[in-house]
Amino acid sequence: MTQVADRLAVLVVEDEDAIRRGLCDVLSYHGYAPTGVDNGPDGLREALTNRFALVILDLMLPGLSGLDVCEQLRGALPRQAILLLTARGSEDDILAGFERGADDYVTKPFSISELLARVGALLRRSGHAPRPDGETFAFGPWRIDASSLRASCPERSVDLSPRELAIVALFVREESRIVSRRMLLQEIWGFANPERIETRTVDMQIAKLRKKIDRGGASPIETVRGAGYRFVSDTV
Repeated sequence: MTQVADRLAVLVVEDEDAIRRGLCDVLSYHGYAPTGVDNGPDGLREALTNRFALVILDLMLPGLSGLDVCEQLRGALPRQAILLLTARGSEDDILAGFERGADDYVTKPFSISELLARVGALLRRSGHAPRPDGETFAFGPWRIDASSLRASCPERSVDLSPRELAIVALFVREESRIVSRRMLLQEIWGFANPERIETRTVDMQIAKLRKKIDRGGASPIETVRGAGYRFVSDTV
C-alpha cells in the first residue's frame, strides 16, 4: 500500500545499518511510514509485494545491485517513484541510474534537508502530494491529471511516468518558448552542470513521450533544430 494511516509508505533499501536506520528515523519523524531493507533481492521483493509511494535505493547493494533492482522495478511498476542514493558522484554513474529507470538521485554524503527536499519534490511529481499549480491542467488537446498520472484526450487515455509528468509540466510553464536540452537536464534530471554532459537520454525520453501522445502524426512538442523543443498549445 502507498499510504499507512494517512502516512505515505517509503521503502529504504540500504545495506549500511547506520544510514538505513537514520533514514527511516528521519522519514518517520517527518510524517512518512518507512520500511528498511538491507539487500537488493529483498528490496526488490518488498517493493513488488507491498506498494510504496517512493523507493529510496542505494546504488551498491549485496545480492543485486541498485541499478539492477531499479531496472527490474521500473519494468514491473512503470509508475513507481524511485530515488537513488549513490556514493559515486560521476556523471556516468548518475546517467546510468536515469537510463535504468531512476527518477532522481542524491549523492552521499548528503544533508537531511537536501534529501527531504528531493523526496518531497519527487512525491509531488508522482502525484502523491499536492501540486502548486493544481491537480489537472491542459497540454494541447490532452488533459493531464497529476494525481493519477494520466493524460486523456477525446480518443484515449495513457499513463505517464513521474518524469514524463514533470516534463509536460515544464513545457506548459514555458509555453511557446524554446526548452533546451540543458534546461531539461538541469530541471528534470537534476544535473548542476548540464553543459558538460553529452547524452541522448533527453532525446530518447522526449521520443517516448511523443509516441504516447501522438494523435495521427500531430504532437504538442515540436523540435527546434539545434536548440531543443517547444510546446505548441494549439496542436490538434
